Amino acid sequence: MTTTLRPSGPLQHTADGARSRPYEIRVNSRRVGALLIASDTPFGPTVGEIRDLAVEDGDRRRGRATVAALAAEEVLRGWGCRRVRVSVPAESEGGLCMAEALGYSEYSRHMAKDLPAEPPALSEGVLGRPMTDAEYEVWHAAAVDGYAENWRGRGMSAEAARAKSVADHESRLPRGLATPDVTFVVLEAAGVPVGHVWLAPYGEGSYIYDIEVRAEHRGRGHGRDLMLLAERVALADGHRRLALHVFTDNTPALRLYQSLDYRPTNFNFAKDLI
Repeated sequence: MTTTLRPSGPLQHTADGARSRPYEIRVNSRRVGALLIASDTPFGPTVGEIRDLAVEDGDRRRGRATVAALAAEEVLRGWGCRRVRVSVPAESEGGLCMAEALGYSEYSRHMAKDLPAEPPALSEGVLGRPMTDAEYEVWHAAAVDGYAENWRGRGMSAEAARAKSVADHESRLPRGLATPDVTFVVLEAAGVPVGHVWLAPYGEGSYIYDIEVRAEHRGRGHGRDLMLLAERVALADGHRRLALHVFTDNTPALRLYQSLDYRPTNFNFAKDLI
């Protein structure tokens, strides 16, 4: 029995060369699953993604998904892609095993925590307060630069990284500190600002878009207090779940989140197409 991909919709093109197309996974003429192949990532048309890969219950554990993923990689090669990415739900044991078997490497993960009913206590002498307009202006300039540099360091061109950073910040913060449902708080220790966190609603909970302890105050436990402050803010906003994203190579942050009982919800993998 032969597992193949069959297009289930038209090939979509964009002016910048990005493509996407849905496919059915078939065994001979029988449909057993589906996926979407796309090269419309922020990195441009040379980086593709395999999305929403799913095999029906009765056909799992027979290698259907693995063959489909390999066929999808061939489609992306034909589109001129040099790298492929895939996001796997944390509860998908088969998907995680397949990613490892096919040579994918984890580069980041999404994590979340179900918050307790009572807000956590901060360390003695530590408190949170709203970010001021003046602090926001300083933060915003540095955030746009830092976000662009992050994308550039992960393979995006400097021009594209800058454009993405500006567009993303304008989209998420159209009115700055006055943007509805957005919260910026500053952590102070002994009256000195040591860090900040930016939260906004996400699904049925809150999401941390940016969190940072100032460089000169790191290594003193402020990161833990900053996370606890974020949890207090989320609870005050009526949310019982807090989510975030972390790059796997950010070991200190990853360890901190794990120590605070944040658990992965999705693992993000990538590999080069040779």
